[in-house]
Amino acid sequence: MSTAPLAGLRIIECSALGPAEITNTLVDLGAEVIKIEPPAGDYVRQMTWPIVEGDSLMHLHINRGKHSITLDLRTEAGIDIFKQLVGTAEVVIEAMRPGGLERRGLGFETLTAINPSIVFCCISGYGMTGPYAELPSHGIAYDVWAGLVNVATDEEGFCYLPEHPSTGIHAGPLFGALGILAAVLRARATGEPAFIDIAQSDAAASMDWLRSETWKAYERPETEVTGNKSDNYERRAPGTAGMKEGVRYQVYEAADGQHVLLMASEQEFWKNFCEGVGRMDLFERWPGSKYADHARGNRELQRELQQIFLTKSGVEWLSFANTFNTAIAPINTPKTLLDDPQFKVRFPLIPADRLGADQMPAPLKFVGEVLPVPEKAPTVGQHTRVVMADLLGYDDAAFDDAVARGAFG
Repeated sequence: MSTAPLAGLRIIECSALGPAEITNTLVDLGAEVIKIEPPAGDYVRQMTWPIVEGDSLMHLHINRGKHSITLDLRTEAGIDIFKQLVGTAEVVIEAMRPGGLERRGLGFETLTAINPSIVFCCISGYGMTGPYAELPSHGIAYDVWAGLVNVATDEEGFCYLPEHPSTGIHAGPLFGALGILAAVLRARATGEPAFIDIAQSDAAASMDWLRSETWKAYERPETEVTGNKSDNYERRAPGTAGMKEGVRYQVYEAADGQHVLLMASEQEFWKNFCEGVGRMDLFERWPGSKYADHARGNRELQRELQQIFLTKSGVEWLSFANTFNTAIAPINTPKTLLDDPQFKVRFPLIPADRLGADQMPAPLKFVGEVLPVPEKAPTVGQHTRVVMADLLGYDDAAFDDAVARGAFG
């Protein structure tokens, strides 16, 4: 087996709840992450649902493969051990409301005095600056702030949040991990430290940049900003909102009740589709433009396609797409995705007997290599004695002395 890509990278992480996901992929790639927990532990273990044999799925997933030690940073002994650990690492992460370490005398300046090339990353809800920096929040806050979720109203007139993909709480950690790796590369080459400030709200907005930037572009006159040629340069609604009237790029029901997505917006794909179903009359009548032509509002064509798609099952339409080189995709739900044949080949779940719950691996493949399989998420302080011995050389006497001084709570 090849050496794991991030073998040798040690990270000290002070985290609570979802922001701990910032090191999830780094662990999967071989980084050593030491999670510093208060004596009572990170209450993510009891937060959210489902609870799997006493621990939340969130904990089991985002803290898998980490080493947990408890430190009471309200004590001099705990702070002293934290500083010793910083001297052995390349990265320190504050994954909680910003400023917690600074208030305990462990801010960036102190850390760089200990380790001049340290990479320090603070990941939080709204970041370290701005009027919302101190607001308490949870993950959905960043998505509604970023305009990603439409408020719904039930039959009694009460507002509610409809089901939606969570974005900020996952995108923020990914951007953070990317920034950490960039800073580590620079630090190894130049010795220069870094202070990274990641807001999950920023990440949610960034992931949906097309819609927000389109609204901004539409503030400019139509002499400067238009639609595309296929729509006679008419300006569409931002993002995917303009897809509702689409026909060649639209959802259709197959014979078995499964829905598929036709994406024949390029003229070549559209022609291939018509040839494949033996309906070149449709292409001759509505050939469309070369690019990005969805035949918007063409109900006559849409009715024809509706009947055509009812002639094959979802699986048969995927086979058709491969045979005739046209773009058709299966439409899954979070439940059916796990049984999709593409998912099973590319992304098989790590089984519950390894991690406590069936979990997705890191979405990264190193061709010809096998990435390490992470260990189960730790119990509170599970690795305290081992880490103290292996990293700091504490023998039993030194460990017992630290216990007596309240270092571990």
